[in-house]
Amino acid sequence: MKKTLFSIALLVTFGVAWVQAAPPPVKVVMSPASTVPKADLLKHLGDKCPNVSLVLDSTKSDYMLEAAWWAGEYKFTLYKKGGDAVYATSTHMLSNAVKDVCHYVNAQK
Repeated sequence: MKKTLFSIALLVTFGVAWVQAAPPPVKVVMSPASTVPKADLLKHLGDKCPNVSLVLDSTKSDYMLEAAWWAGEYKFTLYKKGGDAVYATSTHMLSNAVKDVCHYVNAQK
């Protein structure tokens, strides 16, 4: 009986910890100056950062992302609502640029 109660308590504890660890949803609008296709970004967001979604309406977004491919590198600049630049990254791989932005966004909430 004690083992059963202990097992249930352990499962509840880990279940609550898992639910609390889930990052909150974040909405990102793409800058008109972006040169990286939205479909490519969306694929990597789904893999690296499932809580982040792309939206078309800037009034409903938390951030704006300017994503550019230039001189062999992906250069991402993230702006928070209101227009302040808050994060930038430059990598050779699109997946790493998305991962970097994902880490930043999820560290803010």
